[in-house]
Amino acid sequence: IVTVNCARLLKADHHATNGVVHVIDKVIATTTNTIQQVIETEDSLETLRTAVAASDLSSLLESEGQYTLLAPTNEAFEKIPRETLNRILGDPEALRDLLNHHILKSAMCAEAIIAGLTMETLEGTTLDVGCSGEELTLNGKPIIANKDVLATNGVVHFVNELLIPDSAKTVFELAQESEVSKSTDLFRQAGLSSHLT
Repeated sequence: IVTVNCARLLKADHHATNGVVHVIDKVIATTTNTIQQVIETEDSLETLRTAVAASDLSSLLESEGQYTLLAPTNEAFEKIPRETLNRILGDPEALRDLLNHHILKSAMCAEAIIAGLTMETLEGTTLDVGCSGEELTLNGKPIIANKDVLATNGVVHFVNELLIPDSAKTVFELAQESEVSKSTDLFRQAGLSSHLT
């Protein structure tokens, strides 16, 4: 699937006497903002704006290149426990891993993302892309709220859930999501859960 500024190429290579015509399915709008400027001007990305500033990722998101930012909205940050959010925001390494897990190494418009695609993040992890009806899914969840916000150095898709990589979780959080969750409960009952957090 070929796209031009996220417009899908419908018919290619119509030769004319003075050039070539390609038919696309949208009008291409002028794009002047970098990904960083998109974050700075969108009210729904206020928490992300704070996190990016704290992690010193601003320079990357305004640099030349082609990236995809899966931008967690304020709603996405509100869905996780406050103490978990405060812990991540207060830990520069965990915060950087979290944000890098939301940045893909290439610009991927929604039209060009197909079911079953695995995309590598800047953090070095992968995200699985699929479909649920006509909705795009990430790791099995239809969490993309707004897609194809174009920037001069890539594209932004707004997501309404936070994608937290294992490297940004405590041992306790990892254990709760795994086959040793019962052992975690025993640690908690014994008053030892603080060692895992």
